[in-house]
Amino acid sequence: MAIHEIESQWMGGMQFNTLIGDHVITMDAPEKSGGEDLGPVPKPLLLTAIAGCTGMEVVAFLRKQHIELKNMTIRVRGSLSQTAPIVYTNAQLVFEIQGSSNDSEAVVQAVKDSQERFCGVGTMLRKAFPITWDVLFNGKAIPKNSTETHA
Repeated sequence: MAIHEIESQWMGGMQFNTLIGDHVITMDAPEKSGGEDLGPVPKPLLLTAIAGCTGMEVVAFLRKQHIELKNMTIRVRGSLSQTAPIVYTNAQLVFEIQGSSNDSEAVVQAVKDSQERFCGVGTMLRKAFPITWDVLFNGKAIPKNSTETHA
């Protein structure tokens, strides 16, 4: 069984440095919350994780098909609840991808497979809230290729 393990060290104030493998991520609160704003607050790191996970899956899928992307940006918007505990109530991913016009179908399939089958972060988060996705390929919206799944 594989295990991920991290270590988070309180650095004073509201700052924590987290060691992930050989990489350090600094988390902190904004000044108005008693921090020094030296890093992101923890919650958006969940959105970062889904963007990285799904993006890597899309790139891997397209590489296997020898499809080269010119650019890919993944925008993630998480809506927060109004009452404590403040949690994400839903998230929307928008994949802005540039590539050869002949590759639009493969790109959409790569995004769909990543979202529905392979991105473990998305699979975990969908147990807590719905996640939708859309694709803009070469600046044009791909018609209704969004899914919404939740356990």
